[in-house]
Amino acid sequence: MRTQLTKRIVANAQPQSKPYEMRDILVRGLILRVQPSGHKAWIVSWAHGKRRTLGAIDHLTLEQARAHASQAMAEAVQQRLPSVAKAKVTTCALGDFLTDHYEPWARVELRRGARYAQRIRTHFADLLKRPLHEIDVPTVDRWWRDRLSNDIGKQVVKATAYRDLATLRAALSMAVEWKLLEQNALLGMRQKGVESRKIVRFLSLAEDSQLRKALAARDRNLIEGRARGNEARKAREMPLLPELPRDGFGDHLTPIVLLAMNTGLRRGELLSLRWTDIDLHAKAITVQAENAKSGRQRHIPLNAEALTVVTKWAKQSEGKGRLFDALDVKKGWCALLDKAGIKAFRFHDLRHDFASKLVRAGVDLNTVRELLGHADIKMTLRYSHLSPDGLAAAVAKLGA
Repeated sequence: MRTQLTKRIVANAQPQSKPYEMRDILVRGLILRVQPSGHKAWIVSWAHGKRRTLGAIDHLTLEQARAHASQAMAEAVQQRLPSVAKAKVTTCALGDFLTDHYEPWARVELRRGARYAQRIRTHFADLLKRPLHEIDVPTVDRWWRDRLSNDIGKQVVKATAYRDLATLRAALSMAVEWKLLEQNALLGMRQKGVESRKIVRFLSLAEDSQLRKALAARDRNLIEGRARGNEARKAREMPLLPELPRDGFGDHLTPIVLLAMNTGLRRGELLSLRWTDIDLHAKAITVQAENAKSGRQRHIPLNAEALTVVTKWAKQSEGKGRLFDALDVKKGWCALLDKAGIKAFRFHDLRHDFASKLVRAGVDLNTVRELLGHADIKMTLRYSHLSPDGLAAAVAKLGA
């Protein structure tokens, strides 16, 4: 869109579902770019595919942007390349880089890409106004100490802080690739010491029994409570709530937990399942690529218990749309563990429990890797010591 830009037009330009641009007819090459987030930036384009960001409208007025664009166009005519394109050090601030460059790219190229830009904005808020070339090792070292020592009163483990740092480092590497930054200073940063979780937590036989008993007791209480509630409503001539079958589930928690125990699906993968992902005839669940951490589709066979769970749950739901009408299970899960008397066990540990049982049953590690959706066999090797043909059996062969 070409128009004579004015202060009013710039101020009133409204964000749309996709980024759009307005070209100034007074100064050739000057462009106003409006992002869906509402961020507005000045861009100068001196040839097809040749452009640079001059800055946000908060930093440059219309007159200043026209002056910069006019100078760049004159240099392009005289020298074929304006100085704005020759500059080795960008004046682009981290916040502007995220809005104008990284986030639009990440939304298209990365699974759930918007969350990476948001993670940087949240945990590196003090650096958002700092130019990219000023984000160096001493700056990030100070951030590291502050992140571990004070996070709104919450203690942050090193693994979490390191994921924050890795997200920023990856974004700066893209800035180098796009010629917005001469080099990524964080690539040469000394590796931060982050210890992985040393113990793979899985359920003992006693804990498995306790968890199942707690689930069954919870379902009985919910079903009986619904029946009593409806009796009271009937006496008061109030509308009745949907009946819960005596041999069914009280709500979504039991089917979610039992499916996690029998499929090894991540919590996010379970909660994103749709009925179209369930094939009762083939006895399999399909994890769609957009919901998988690895970004690859995979198929998980349903064993007898999982098939029974899905079949029973189908009778209590409409059988269309999402399998579970829940955003999270944290509250119910924590209460369940308390009732079962199980300590230090996360929902994600159900995934470890699934893998551990497979390995102890003699399933080879590569098959376990495929079922879990691990991109690298290294992730699956943590279970190798549980194999009946593992290290002890290998060493025993020396005496044969």
